[in-house]
Amino acid sequence: MSLQADFDQAAQDVRKLKSRPEDEELKELYGLYKQSVIGDINIACPAMLDLKGKAKWEAWNLQKGLSKEDAMCAYISKARELIEKYGI
Repeated sequence: MSLQADFDQAAQDVRKLKSRPEDEELKELYGLYKQSVIGDINIACPAMLDLKGKAKWEAWNLQKGLSKEDAMCAYISKARELIEKYGI
């Protein structure tokens, strides 16, 4: 399988987890996903009162500078870790 195909499969599989991962795990996965699909963050930081938006922005911003390919590899690895931990 190609990297893109593995990434797409991991993105589908992670949606089928039997239980909800911890917030930190979800934020890491989100940041890696956005970095894989879009690249470096290209939006302004949300307002201070938008806690969820700010957390998502920070998770994506942590991945800044990571190539799309490296982000995909990290996403696949994290997704597999979560699948092993929570099951599908």
